[in-house]
Amino acid sequence: MRMTLATTLVMQAIGAGHRHGFDIVEVTGYPTGTVYPALRRLERDGYLRSRWEAERAAARDGRPARRYYELTASGVKALEAAVDTLQQLDAARLRVKHAR
Repeated sequence: MRMTLATTLVMQAIGAGHRHGFDIVEVTGYPTGTVYPALRRLERDGYLRSRWEAERAAARDGRPARRYYELTASGVKALEAAVDTLQQLDAARLRVKHAR
């Protein structure tokens, strides 16, 4: 799977404790049409696992059940690699900027 900036930010949000879709949408600033397909791809490729909240808990709060996401071991490694790549790109951008 290609790790885009959006995918990396979605994974970072989950790693930081934002577990359900609308929370991830809010913290990343990406629309649902970006976040939910990324979540499906990440789960399909083994970087995330998900589970549905108990209906009883959702009903108690007066809302639909939420789907909660968490990083798998492969997801943690992929996120670390993606963040490292972004940091290297940022450092290279700064070197180019200062070389002018």
